[in-house]
Amino acid sequence: MAQNIVMFNSRDELLRLDISKIVYFEGDGNYTNIMTVNKLKGTVCMNLSHTEIFLASQLGSDASVFIRLGKRFIINTNYIYQISIQKQHLILSDYDHFAFKIGVSKEALKKLKDLMLRPKQKN
Repeated sequence: MAQNIVMFNSRDELLRLDISKIVYFEGDGNYTNIMTVNKLKGTVCMNLSHTEIFLASQLGSDASVFIRLGKRFIINTNYIYQISIQKQHLILSDYDHFAFKIGVSKEALKKLKDLMLRPKQKN
């Protein structure tokens, strides 16, 4: 299986990431924190909207694995384990090594659940 790599380059750093190992992105003002499957956390100097645009431009159709969730998150849909609308949280897990619990609004979780239950479109 070929790795699909995305690189975040700044004046001082280069962050090289396999997209299949990215669990989620979390916006923090002008920065975006990136959480990976082995719990390494990287930070890039761009807001979440710019990160979303950057992913689309770098990854093309492969960026479809990532979904913007509310104002604070972009998640890798391959790691969705539990959507709890009532408790307002989402659990992202690989069923083996990690489970991240993130707080998300009911409205964003309802949209995500509907999206996940929608039948896949055939090309």
